[in-house]
Formats: sequence, C-alpha cells, structure tokens
Amino acid sequence: MPQFRPLMAAATLMVLGATPLMAQPAPADAPPPAQMGHHAMKHPAPFARVTVTGTGQATAQPDMATITLGVSTRATTAADAMAQNAEQQSKVIETLKAEGVEARDIQTSGLNLSPVMDFSDQGQPPKLVGYGAQNSVTVRVRDLAGLGAVLDKLVASGANEISGIAFSRDDMTGAEDQARTEAVADARRRAEVMAQAAGMELGRLISLSEAQMGGGPRPMMAMRAEVASATPIEAGELGVSANVTAVFAMRAAENGEPPAPEGEATPAAPAN
Repeated sequence: MPQFRPLMAAATLMVLGATPLMAQPAPADAPPPAQMGHHAMKHPAPFARVTVTGTGQATAQPDMATITLGVSTRATTAADAMAQNAEQQSKVIETLKAEGVEARDIQTSGLNLSPVMDFSDQGQPPKLVGYGAQNSVTVRVRDLAGLGAVLDKLVASGANEISGIAFSRDDMTGAEDQARTEAVADARRRAEVMAQAAGMELGRLISLSEAQMGGGPRPMMAMRAEVASATPIEAGELGVSANVTAVFAMRAAENGEPPAPEGEATPAAPAN
C-alpha cells in the first residue's frame, strides 16, 4: 500500500528529530538546584486543617457490688484472739456461701494480730492487756436486689467490720463503645462549627486518636436497691466517658474564594 509510506517516513523523522532536545549536562559553574531560586522547584501549597477534641458519655446499670468486711476479736492471749477470730470468720464465710456467693468471689484481703496496750496511767509505761486479731475478706455480690439482706445476715453471723462498698459492672464494653461513638460525633460537630465560622467547609478526616480512659466507671444518679426491713443500699448508675482528638481538612466554601497559600498575601480586589 504505497500511499502510506510518506506518513511512516514523517513519523520516523519526528522521533529522530526529538533526539537533540534531550537534557544536556549542566555546566560545571552552574549553581546547584537548591540555589536556583524558587522557580526551580514548586511545593504544593499547604491546605488548611482544624484539630478538635470530642467527648462522649454513656451510662450503664451496675450488676455487682464489692464489699470489704471482716471480724475483729480481742482476748488476753494471742492464741485465744486468733482462735476466736477464726471461729467467727468461718461463720461469716459460711453465711456468704449460703446466700449464693461463690468461692471465687470471696478473697481474704487482710489478717492482723497486734498487742493491745493500756495508756490510761499517766506517767506510767503502757501495760499489755491483751491481743487483737483482725481478719477481713473482699466479697463480690452479684445479686444487688438482695444485698441489704445479705449484709444484715453477715453482721448477725459475726461480721463486725465493714470498711467499704463499691458498685461495678462485669462488662462495660457496650457503654464504652457508645461513649466512643458520641465522642467522634462531638468532634465532627465542633469541627463543622469552626470551619463554618472561618468561612470554609469541612473536608476529609485526616487522623483520629483516643485518649486513654482513666478512673474507670464512676457512680452517678442513685437507684434504690433495698429490701423491706433490710439495710438500704443505693446501687446508683455507672458512667463512663471517652475523649478523642480528630484532625480534619478544610476547603474553601463553594461560593467563596480559596485561602491564600501560606506565606503569601491575598491579592487586593481591583478598584472600581
């Protein structure tokens, strides 16, 4: 097909003719690229961004109470003090198990034997009058509705020290996830408000991080969990919070002017 030969020859000449246009080595006295001014290399202008923090909260009902209780006894000899304490504490533990508290939820948390001194005689050295024994256990009670009645039975069985009670929930995952979700939504809401106030629109999410939750669940509004003629117990409500830090990009509003690159002034509007 002879009619196509001139076109092929012309194409060949164009390719060959491009060879002299290839970059040649720079002269030895030419300044390095870094010294050739800002025209040698252009960096993209930095885009605007906004950094915000968000907070979220959630609540959950407690399903467990942790109590520290014990027995304190006193006798003239150390052996008698320990023996009386062991007998009395055994009754307390038997009562706990009879009320449905499992062995895994009962743990000895303190055992102490100390002399009892009498300092009543002024100017005289103290006198040894006996020995005191203390045995305490930490108990987890999972039936909050019957907690008041259980405490009354423990006291009746020999427990004469109750040093603390705390409410918790065995699984707080659901409440923690809800708090995280609200924290992220709060961060986005704050970023949108700030972008709008700056005359811009919120862009994509650049980074998101969560601050470590501290302090654990905290008690909130009270909820009565008492039984008639039993010690009243206020179980309350547990609250958990989450905090996140988010970085968003911002873009110019559709009806506005784009922001000037960093380090450059916005050009003035032409005079009428």
